[in-house]
Amino acid sequence: MTVSPTTYSSVLITGASAGLGEEFAWQLAGNCDQMILIARREDRLLSLASDLKQAFPHLDVLHFAVDLVDREERTKFIELLADHGARPDLVVNNAGMGDYGEFAHAEWKKLEQMLELNMNALTQLTHALLPSMVERNYGNVINVSSLASVMPIPDFAVYAATKAYVTSFSEAIRMELRGHNINVLALCPGPVHTEFGKVAMRGEDKNKIPGSEFFYTDKVQVVAEALEGIQKQKARVYPGWKIGLAALAISAIPLVGLRLILGTRPRRER
Repeated sequence: MTVSPTTYSSVLITGASAGLGEEFAWQLAGNCDQMILIARREDRLLSLASDLKQAFPHLDVLHFAVDLVDREERTKFIELLADHGARPDLVVNNAGMGDYGEFAHAEWKKLEQMLELNMNALTQLTHALLPSMVERNYGNVINVSSLASVMPIPDFAVYAATKAYVTSFSEAIRMELRGHNINVLALCPGPVHTEFGKVAMRGEDKNKIPGSEFFYTDKVQVVAEALEGIQKQKARVYPGWKIGLAALAISAIPLVGLRLILGTRPRRER
């Protein structure tokens, strides 16, 4: 079933300079009046903002180069948003990062940054922007989680745990906000062809994550299904039939079964 596009007055997207964030910007640009783009890389933000303005002259594009990992920088940005009177009716918490490899040999700094970005930044930004939605009795939040959120994954231990937080957090506040006409969606894709894999891999090991090729879903489809899901007031979206089927299969396997299956994975050399 095709859902007619919803018009938003203001949309805020984190991690907007590439990957799913950039795709969200392009798919939403024709159906919103204002777009607030946030990412670390200012040059990419400027390029994207310019391209969007050229393609959609009506669109008011604001862009902010912010490192959401930095707590002080993040807090100052939230204060700046308040000073601008920003009141987005759709927030897309897309910024995130991963780390692939055994936990015991991980670089702590990278793990700490992942914990800060995937959980704290998403939570703080949501906390800052929800009150205006509650006041208006309308709003939408898309939190980009992952299929990894539904099970513990060796070699992705911390990443999967952070995404389990995102999915659980999204479900809980969705229930809290039910009476305020605010929908919160947890988007749970599998592997997507973005820069995520390169960042997640360690050192010189830039090969694809083993076993992921079969489950890759195009980013255009991921974003389209997310936007359809938020319009239909869905709580969770697993984009692509393969990911949906995988989520269903995982939910049917008891934890003891997951331990046996995942515990027999091939070990990676350091």
